[in-house]
Amino acid sequence: MDKRILTGGVILLCVLALISVLPVHGEQEIYDSVVRLHVLANSDSDEDQALKLQVRDEILRVTGPLLKDCTDRESAIEIINAHTNELQAAAEAVVREQGYDYPVTILLGEEDYPTRNYESCCFPGGRYVSLRVCIGEAEGQNWWCVLFPPLCLSAASAEDDDSPEDAFISVGLTGEQYKVITETDNVKYRIRFKVLEALQELWRRE
Repeated sequence: MDKRILTGGVILLCVLALISVLPVHGEQEIYDSVVRLHVLANSDSDEDQALKLQVRDEILRVTGPLLKDCTDRESAIEIINAHTNELQAAAEAVVREQGYDYPVTILLGEEDYPTRNYESCCFPGGRYVSLRVCIGEAEGQNWWCVLFPPLCLSAASAEDDDSPEDAFISVGLTGEQYKVITETDNVKYRIRFKVLEALQELWRRE
């Protein structure tokens, strides 16, 4: 066999293999379709960590009905911005009820997130729009999740008739994008996942 033909065949196979694991067009929209939730405890004491979870549950209780009918991230951001005072008052009420006088600060903006594993999926590290809830000194361990679509709801024992896949597809993720965040044990998607993180890092540097 002609060496040129053989070489060309090998190159073609390599290209096809690479295409199979690279992110599909628009896969970066994973970053552009969700709102993350980041709750920071006052400290790492058992009491402050327990308080963090109580504040988390209250935030989810309030945001659940507010975001229920949202179909895109922009609408979710608009609603959260319109109810920031309500969210802060709700968080502060929990802190007071538990006998603490910690201040609570709530910020909505972009924030860097590490790779995080959840019950049914794994999100790549990168920069996301984030609702940041800081309790007191905010020097304790963090709690991270996805506020929109409502992936966090199970943490607060909320009930939802929609499956996680339905929730993510409804806000614009494709089935292929959903597989990237839910099938990370699959070698193909694990590689795609790493490539997606690397691309996100490159975009941030530009």
